[in-house]
Amino acid sequence: MPIPLPTVADSPEEPPANPSSPSPIQFLPDDTLHYIFSRLPLRETLASRCVCRHFQDALSSPSFLSLLPPLPLLALRHPRHHHHNHLLPPSLLAFDHSSSRWLRLSLSFIPFSSLSPVTASSYLLYLWADPHHSSSSSSDSKPSKSLILCNPITRSFRVLPPLGSAWSRHGTVLAAPAIAGSVVLVITELAALSYSPGAVSWRKFSLNLPSKPRSPVIVGASIYALCDIGNPWRSQWKLFSCAIADLGGPRGWAQIDRHEWGDVFDILKRPRLIRGAGSSRVLMIGGLRSSFAVDAPCSTVLILRLDLGTMEWEEAGRMPPEMYRCFAGVGAQRSGTGATNASGNNKVKVFGGEGRVWFSGKRVRGKMAMWEEEDEEVEKCGGVGGTWKWVDGAPGYGDGVYRGFVFDAAVNEIP
Repeated sequence: MPIPLPTVADSPEEPPANPSSPSPIQFLPDDTLHYIFSRLPLRETLASRCVCRHFQDALSSPSFLSLLPPLPLLALRHPRHHHHNHLLPPSLLAFDHSSSRWLRLSLSFIPFSSLSPVTASSYLLYLWADPHHSSSSSSDSKPSKSLILCNPITRSFRVLPPLGSAWSRHGTVLAAPAIAGSVVLVITELAALSYSPGAVSWRKFSLNLPSKPRSPVIVGASIYALCDIGNPWRSQWKLFSCAIADLGGPRGWAQIDRHEWGDVFDILKRPRLIRGAGSSRVLMIGGLRSSFAVDAPCSTVLILRLDLGTMEWEEAGRMPPEMYRCFAGVGAQRSGTGATNASGNNKVKVFGGEGRVWFSGKRVRGKMAMWEEEDEEVEKCGGVGGTWKWVDGAPGYGDGVYRGFVFDAAVNEIP
């Protein structure tokens, strides 16, 4: 005979719950809630809005959102992004350095194909997309591309005027901060385009540089880039700069050089520029040559720092030997001087900004190396070298190597 299940009458009597009685936290004024949640990371504050309607209303006011600090992220992009993600919902893979966690920011609110994030500025993200997807089956068709300006936190976006496919394939996208007019630039070997907020179309002008600018960066209201003024047999890198307001003008680009700099550009192999911490620092990163010979092997990665106020270079950091060997490979050869030969190590990507430099390589799977500048107080006390660490959990795609850029996620910016 089956055992009957207990009914409500069989259970001990309990005082009936009053579903209309509010929680004590709902009696807190909005100012108190704002004070509490402004101390939490942006990600936790936004997640708290899903708790109840009271939180949703209190934590969504524009006055409160404007006070929330941005969340600094390292956004990653794969060199063959559109080949590997066409079957998955579009998203932006990012690393939260404050919590050492990987995040995925959805980009599914953008109703276009071939989304490829490239850079960010002023809390907004720039990505290439095909807003006018052609139904033509011709494999030779090369549709025009457009830059999309979006905020993945507020899920809002704006489409900039379209460009030819050559600009999206070969151009380097730079986004200036608000203090420089929020101009976005697309730079190729011989020419560049600029677009200012509210403009009807892009403005095109010649660069008038001796070679294609390498790793251009925006610091303050100026652009800095490396150019090769050597010959086909030997590279000779020099530093050039141009104020954003002077692009295409008579003043244009100018080579920056000082007699006291000596051979600072000759000791590095394949140098790159990255924006340093603060508003007046430029970092130059490359392999440290063991000699001035053309085929000289490299012993490690050297980071030099240029103070734009004093125009003086100084050594900021060197990659530890055990870390560098991971990028150079276990079977790396050694020269007679004991330096590691990394001539075959040409699949290392260097990226970052705001005082953090990241390294990803073909030989290093599932992790990246990171270097962080010391703060000014440590430097005043004689601390030099910065902080080196491994960041684990970095996803990869076969033999591909990730690249990335700094993105400060925020909710108070609208495209």
